[in-house]
Amino acid sequence: MEVILLEKIGKLGNIGDVANVKSGYGRNFLIPQGKAIFATKANLEEFETRRADLEAAAATKMEKAQLRADKLAEIASITIVANASDEGKLFGSVGTREIEEAVNNAGGDISKSEINMPEGAIQNVGEFAVEVQLHTDVTQSITIVVEAE
Repeated sequence: MEVILLEKIGKLGNIGDVANVKSGYGRNFLIPQGKAIFATKANLEEFETRRADLEAAAATKMEKAQLRADKLAEIASITIVANASDEGKLFGSVGTREIEEAVNNAGGDISKSEINMPEGAIQNVGEFAVEVQLHTDVTQSITIVVEAE
């Protein structure tokens, strides 16, 4: 299934690219979310008339994401206090929800879906680097310090 991308999507392409995607991905995600349209001749012509507006909107999103990344860079480090054993193992874990809450309380502006934790939730006391992907091109790293209660 071929679609025209209305915004930049990682690993698929930029605005205006015609991408060949699986039909389920196109019908169930890209098109309902407004990220793509079917690649027909009429839609190509319509897209060309809207291209400038879409690129301006993408530039605005990028600027906003960069401002949020600068705000996160100012914060740099977040301390989370959790209940832990004498060996430093947490009773429970520190996940995206706790990190989101701590960053937002410190003055940042993120959602838990933007936090990348490939190793899973934090289960030990210590210092951890966490990536926050604010835009397909904007990623900011913050340091999470987990201390025992």
